[in-house]
Amino acid sequence: MVSKVLVVVTAYSSTVSQTDDTPFITASGTTVRNGIVATNILPMGTKIKIPELYGDRVFVVEDRMHPRKNYQVDIWFQEYVDALNFGAKYAYIEVLGS
Repeated sequence: MVSKVLVVVTAYSSTVSQTDDTPFITASGTTVRNGIVATNILPMGTKIKIPELYGDRVFVVEDRMHPRKNYQVDIWFQEYVDALNFGAKYAYIEVLGS
């Protein structure tokens, strides 16, 4: 069964101002790459879709956000300017499992 959750979708890149002192390593220990997201509301390894913004593309939770961030999903972008231009959007995520 797929569950849907309304979240704020934002973006980040591997810049020290947006991450900790290891900007290219996720909280799960993997290297950043397209298709990963950070969130505090789902377990590591959970697969999600964001149909309103990305159709059937599947993302994997491999990173975390600051503890004050609730009901937010942060998509990793290679370029800082792309993350900045993405902004913040409300969207439903579909939780597929791990």
